[in-house]
Amino acid sequence: MKKLLLSSALLLSSFSYADNMGGLLFHGNCVTCHYELEEKSAPAMAEVRRRYLIAFPQKEEFVKYLSEWVHKPSKEGSIMQDAIKKHGLMPHLAYEKDVLQEIAEYIYKTDFTKEHNGFSAH
Repeated sequence: MKKLLLSSALLLSSFSYADNMGGLLFHGNCVTCHYELEEKSAPAMAEVRRRYLIAFPQKEEFVKYLSEWVHKPSKEGSIMQDAIKKHGLMPHLAYEKDVLQEIAEYIYKTDFTKEHNGFSAH
């Protein structure tokens, strides 16, 4: 019985972990430069999300464009030319596309101006 309960608990926690994978990846990597609400060395993530939602309101398009652009940043493909002028072009990061898609999905669904899981008002 104890083994069954332990197995069930591990299974449930792995589902919760999978649901939060994008958040874990975002908060473990992106916030190094992209603070949620403040612009410092890169645009605030709330502003990035806002701009991408205007350009790509549908989740599929948002995730596809953002993850592809971050995978291979280019000045020509950027929707944030002002940020490039201010901070320079985002450097190439060696992340797999599926990781970037997880992060982009998290960004799409997270309103950084409101309290959320992993919230940090830097």
